[in-house]
Amino acid sequence: MVGAVTKNVVALVVQLVQKRCELWKGFEDDISFIKTELQMIAGAEEDQQSQKGDPSIVKSISMEEMRDLALEIEDCLDRILRHVVEGEKEGSLLHRLKAVGGPPYASEVKKLKERLRAAHQRKIDYNVNGSQPAAARTSSSTTSPVLKDMDTRRVELVGIEKPRSELLELLNNNIEGQSSEQLNVISIVGFGGLGKSTLAKALYEFPDVVRQYPCRAWVVASEHRGSTKGLLTAFLEKLRPGAPARGDVHQVQDDITSYLNTKRYLIVFDDIEEEQWDCIKSTFPKNTRSRIIVTTRIQALAEVCCSHGTNGYVYNVRSLDEKNSKELLAAVLNKQLPGFEQSSTLIVNKCDGHPLSLVSIANYLQRKREFTESDFKIFWSDLGSHMSEEYAFRKLQEILLNNYRSVPGRPVNLKACLLYLCVFPNGHPIRSSNLMRRWLAERYVHDPDPSKSVVVADKSLEELIDRNIIRPIDPSKNRKVKMCRAHGIMHEFMLHMSMSAKFITSLRDPQRSNYRHLFLEGCPATSTCQVSNVNNRHTSLSHEGISVDEKLRAHSLTVFGRAGEAPVDFAKCELLRVLDLEECNDLKDDHLDGIHKLWHLKYLSLGGAGTISRLPKKIEKLHCLETLDMRKARIETLPVEVMKLPHLAHLLGKFKLGKRDWKTTELCKFLPKESNLQTLAGFITDNNPGFPMLIVRLNKLRKVKIWCNDNDSKSLAELSTGIKNFIEHELDTSIGVRSLSLHLMSSSGNILHSLENSFGYLSSLKLHGALSGLTLFATSLCGLNELCLSSTNDLMSNDISNLRRLIHLEYLKLVKISLGGISIRKRDFPRLLRLCLVQCPTLPTIEKGALRNLISLQLLSEHLGDLPGIEIRSHEHLQEICLDSEINQEAKIVWEIASKNHPKRPRVLYLKRVDQDEMGSMVKYVAAKRPAPETEYSVMQEERQTPEVQPISAEELSSALKEATVAGPSMAPSKLPSEMNNLMPSSSRVVS
Repeated sequence: MVGAVTKNVVALVVQLVQKRCELWKGFEDDISFIKTELQMIAGAEEDQQSQKGDPSIVKSISMEEMRDLALEIEDCLDRILRHVVEGEKEGSLLHRLKAVGGPPYASEVKKLKERLRAAHQRKIDYNVNGSQPAAARTSSSTTSPVLKDMDTRRVELVGIEKPRSELLELLNNNIEGQSSEQLNVISIVGFGGLGKSTLAKALYEFPDVVRQYPCRAWVVASEHRGSTKGLLTAFLEKLRPGAPARGDVHQVQDDITSYLNTKRYLIVFDDIEEEQWDCIKSTFPKNTRSRIIVTTRIQALAEVCCSHGTNGYVYNVRSLDEKNSKELLAAVLNKQLPGFEQSSTLIVNKCDGHPLSLVSIANYLQRKREFTESDFKIFWSDLGSHMSEEYAFRKLQEILLNNYRSVPGRPVNLKACLLYLCVFPNGHPIRSSNLMRRWLAERYVHDPDPSKSVVVADKSLEELIDRNIIRPIDPSKNRKVKMCRAHGIMHEFMLHMSMSAKFITSLRDPQRSNYRHLFLEGCPATSTCQVSNVNNRHTSLSHEGISVDEKLRAHSLTVFGRAGEAPVDFAKCELLRVLDLEECNDLKDDHLDGIHKLWHLKYLSLGGAGTISRLPKKIEKLHCLETLDMRKARIETLPVEVMKLPHLAHLLGKFKLGKRDWKTTELCKFLPKESNLQTLAGFITDNNPGFPMLIVRLNKLRKVKIWCNDNDSKSLAELSTGIKNFIEHELDTSIGVRSLSLHLMSSSGNILHSLENSFGYLSSLKLHGALSGLTLFATSLCGLNELCLSSTNDLMSNDISNLRRLIHLEYLKLVKISLGGISIRKRDFPRLLRLCLVQCPTLPTIEKGALRNLISLQLLSEHLGDLPGIEIRSHEHLQEICLDSEINQEAKIVWEIASKNHPKRPRVLYLKRVDQDEMGSMVKYVAAKRPAPETEYSVMQEERQTPEVQPISAEELSSALKEATVAGPSMAPSKLPSEMNNLMPSSSRVVS
């Protein structure tokens, strides 16, 4: 956290230097001294985080003092920056400083410098660096064997049969047309504590596996971190007990290969790292019917491992469902506990199917004589303290702490990015784009080149998702994740850490003035309660607002639900950079009247049941504002003053521009010399020529969304010129993301006619409306890799045929378009990765060998039949199939069996269509609440003792269909679903 602060301070110092303020002698030296001190503080804290065990008491006090000083210094520099910028507007700053005898805040900087020196002297006086650490916590690798064995034994009792059966099938890999004679690697991946090792052990010790693989070895890779030879030696020792390893690393590798050459082996590497895999992968002979299993928390590493050999597979461990979660609780508790039955549902919901969390709570409850619903609410409100103090949570704490410590601290402060998620309630779906913009506003993520900052933020989110700490909760249209959230138990753990470090707390916390980020959770609009707080922190009704003399150092405030009787005076939070009111349900227009005083504000989000209908004209005073998000507000008219904001980069909503007698000579007054606007999504055209005239001059635009109403020819001509300028602007570079979305009325389709002969660059194009005869515009674009078409009139076959020219296309979505008679040939769409056909009355024929790179096939129509002219086996890289949850039972069975017989066993996701939202989405689907039905065939497979799987013949398929029709649907998860397919809230997983 201090490391993130340091980056902010350094950036502010650079800005001060760039302003070339010739301040009085010594001031710049003081700033330089403070900058260096903060870098050292950040380094010291990062070193401390990397060490196991708790620091000594005196060292904890010292670090807390340094942390507080860091925050005060940053606040001081924030105020200096504002003074510098506003001074330049009002006249010569140097002249003003000389007039008052010196720069403002100079004395405050001097005092901070003296306090830093005093703090250093105290560290020497009390021998802080030489102090003895507190008793170290027992590490995960040395957890009590009794506790570990007890946990494993009880976890194995619940929910192990189905995933073990699935892995047995993968282990044998008897897929039609494939041989099981080659080396295969199975990667078991998932968040810490989900039971990866337990599942691998259950497979490793299964009797049929023991018989089939006479040579077996289990190696705990985590016990040999940083020692290549140590891992190899341990591996060889497992293979040849008692025979010592001799020679260097290469000799040990050769000995392993020589020993395995004549064996059929099964090797498990538990909790492996990439460096370790790189060292051992060359030791395995490939021409053998052997298998390797690895467990890891990192998705990318799992994929790297399974690519070694042939037909490898990444198996994502699923959390327990509600039934199994309750069974596990009861199995570990193993006694009658008054009040527990009512509380068990609450425990299951909070633990989110995380086995180790359930086991830890059950062990904690062993000492209780009763446990009512009220007891649970009190217990959960202080879960962080329980995890840090109670023996029953020791193993859980260590695993969560290891997950946190594994996150890199440099060059991007991912730890601060991760902790920042705790401003959102536990379980709350987070829009990824909003999260990244908030990171950028806080400068937890940044790059010396501002144009690359978004890329750095995107990579940071991918890194956290790859480590399975943040998980996606939507079936994404492409590689980008729309919605995400932290694991429930990890969220509670991080919130406790954040509050202990004075990083995040509730606005109702009496100590709020010492925290950097504040949240406020009230009741939802439909609730009759007075106060509700999902994070369960400081929910007292005694809050009376912010006192006149109270100074808050908060950089962000996030409000959910109703603020109730405690309306926030935002102007008193003078250093706010992020104000998120998107989910605040009782906000009124007059609450924003003083918002212009928040000079440092960079991110402003409004909404919450559409209670805000206007923006104050003084919003032009928000000098630093970068993001203005009005997508959930009722703001229909945007004040022209917004366009004056010099740093505004993202303008989001659905609005018209305020009326004005626009003249070309006046445009310069409403745009900065160089507008920073990158996202304009989006505006509604009318007879006001304002936006069409402005868009021509917005040279940094990357994403544009327009609702085109029926306009006069002059306005349409202006708009066409603006769009043409947008698509041609970076034609020479053809790099980066450039997106255009047009919702067309009947006559506004003339815009596309006027653009047909234009040549430009777009990476994404979305068209909705009367599109017949208008697809040539798409083919005139270079670099197009994403295309979405939603037609309100019938597209002709030649319209679809035009799309064959798009050889760079990676994602194609067609909505309500009849594709009968259309054939996709081998040479068509050679780079297409994702094909999404939504509510299409008829589907195309895909020739054998076409779309060989396809990884996602989405056929979303309730009238879909069984494999309608599509042979999925020819798509050898297919990873997922998305179907409408309302298709008939027989079709579901056919698709699931086809998936089971595919070499990659793509997961089958069932999505449900929902009503369109007010933002004009083409069509929207969410994950179906009920799981996919399990066929009689799949039930029989799980009950078989021999795990070999045979291809499904036509006779077996017909028989399965008849049996399913007689038996009716049963409720069970689909085959090999991913973690998100089982667990994510259906309201959060969206394809639009």
